[in-house]
Amino acid sequence: MAEQAIVANVTSAKPHAGYDLGKRVFDLLGASGLLLVTWPVMLVASALILFTSGWPVLFRQKRMGKNGQTFDCLKFRTMIKDAESRRAEVLHMNMLDGPAFKLKDDPRLTAVGKQLRRFSIDELPQLFNVLSGEMSLVGPRPLPIIENNYHGDQALRLTVKPGLTCVWQISGRSNVSFDEWMRMDVDYVRTRSLWGDFVLIMRTIPAVLSFRGAV
Repeated sequence: MAEQAIVANVTSAKPHAGYDLGKRVFDLLGASGLLLVTWPVMLVASALILFTSGWPVLFRQKRMGKNGQTFDCLKFRTMIKDAESRRAEVLHMNMLDGPAFKLKDDPRLTAVGKQLRRFSIDELPQLFNVLSGEMSLVGPRPLPIIENNYHGDQALRLTVKPGLTCVWQISGRSNVSFDEWMRMDVDYVRTRSLWGDFVLIMRTIPAVLSFRGAV
């Protein structure tokens, strides 16, 4: 596949032997616990979307995961229903300097969707992606297929499972340049550990609550 060719010549640094098993157990326990805690929030979010803009409540987008495999990344729908077909209308407003697209006050956002994004509630359905093994709690954020345009060792980010949070999330998110974002992801891949994952999760909580870089 063309997607897999992106990472064909890139080899990930290997953490200690028990890391993969430990990380999977950590993901299963963590995602299950978070679902138990956040299901009332998810229920309210679903109701708000349903009653203000109708179906669908969830937005599914093909994104690139580990080793270039694609999967349906789940989010609460925060935009109007035909947002994807209108993407070309707002591309010139991109906040980032690379292939990834981020836009503050995107005109395609719904009123409810804007608040869901502000508090990062729109990402909660990805806990089901974690349970299914397509994602991890910690790892480089998965990008839409058309935004995976890398140079040098940036494709190293595709040698691990994508995650809900990583270094980028606690370092300013949309306030960070694309190349710096990629450098953070590559550094994570090369130095990852279970303790490091735990620390990143703990640091994500105040980062989300501060709304820094959220769009």
